[in-house]
Amino acid sequence: ALLYGGKLVGVPYGVSRSPWDFHRLLQTEGVTVLNQTPSAFRQLVALEETLGTGLEEELALRLVIFGGEALDPVSLKPWFERHGDEVPALVNMYGITETTVHVTKRRMRGPDAESASSVIGEAIGDLRLYVLDGRMEPVPRGVA
Repeated sequence: ALLYGGKLVGVPYGVSRSPWDFHRLLQTEGVTVLNQTPSAFRQLVALEETLGTGLEEELALRLVIFGGEALDPVSLKPWFERHGDEVPALVNMYGITETTVHVTKRRMRGPDAESASSVIGEAIGDLRLYVLDGRMEPVPRGVA
């Protein structure tokens, strides 16, 4: 993205600890792609609830990527109620350190916020996923 005119915005430590200052940074810098842990994103959602509506018009976000911890889909319900589920796109990504970060993705939609289950989605690109039992044998579909 940087080779095509994108810009990387560094977040100062103090700003990262203040939802209000972080929101202002997103607005001022015109951030369009945000990669956050779900717990950090919940702070932005809580800020909106505190301040009321209208924040969605101030942000240029078109994509929010979640990673680093399990996503509780129910926590997205207030966001979807205010913004819908089209723009920005909310994407849950899953991966473990041994795989060098992300291996799956799932676009989150409004109905997903009705379930407490965190669905990790489908494999990214040319990756394949296997669910194995204790003997390292494939588990039949629908069993795990």
